This record gives sequence, C-alpha cells and structure tokens, in this order.
Amino acid sequence: MAAKAHEDVATLTFEKALAELETIVQRLERGDVPLEESVAIYERGEVLKRRCDDLLRQAEARVEKITLDAGGKPTGTTPLDVD
Repeated sequence: MAAKAHEDVATLTFEKALAELETIVQRLERGDVPLEESVAIYERGEVLKRRCDDLLRQAEARVEKITLDAGGKPTGTTPLDVD
C-alpha cells in the first residue's frame, strides 16, 4: 500500500517534488506532527528526495560544454565531465 501511495511521485517535476519535500521538512522540524504521521511523511520525503536526485542526475547528463575555436567562435558541444 505504501508503494501505491508514492506512485504519483514518479510524475512530479523537480520543482514540485522539491516544494513538497520542503513542506515535509518544515512540518517535521516543527515537531507538532503525531508520531505515526511523522513516519508516513518521512517515508514520502525519502521518495521525493530520490525523485529529485534522479532528475538532477538526468539534467547533469544532458548539460553540454560549448567548445570554441582559436578565435573564440563556437564550434560545437561536448558532453560535460561529471567527475
């Protein structure tokens, strides 16, 4: 059942997943959430964090570095080194 409750996370944009994750963190930091609910929203936060991490890795893989010739004119692109 928990997996089903987190299925929607796979369709969230980075911005929406991050906003929801920030809301969860704020609620947990306040400390006024009942224990059972705290555990449930913490678990959702973990799923949201993984979604954000995955989307960031995908974006990094697509970033390219522009190459220039001796005169400073763009000649093309090469994959960004992600070391």
